[in-house]
Amino acid sequence: MDKKTEEFYERLKGELEKSNSWPALYLYKFIVPTDKEKIEQIQKAFDCLGAVIKTTQSKTAKFTSVSVDVQMESAQAVIEKYQELSTIEGIVSL
Repeated sequence: MDKKTEEFYERLKGELEKSNSWPALYLYKFIVPTDKEKIEQIQKAFDCLGAVIKTTQSKTAKFTSVSVDVQMESAQAVIEKYQELSTIEGIVSL
């Protein structure tokens, strides 16, 4: 992981710790190229966590937005999930 990415996660972790008392409900938002396999990868990452997952295709159907509402144990757990999903090609975290 490059230094800029590391700094981003550190800053995000600090903001999450200040603004939430953990465990807390967290809303992840991602955009991925519309590809069944990529969408399934995101869904599988939240299996067994009781997540509510919503997907919406863009007007051109080239991209799909994926919203995941899930109870997370800590700011660190939120960061780890972002890092795990960052390996999906073309994913954008919002």
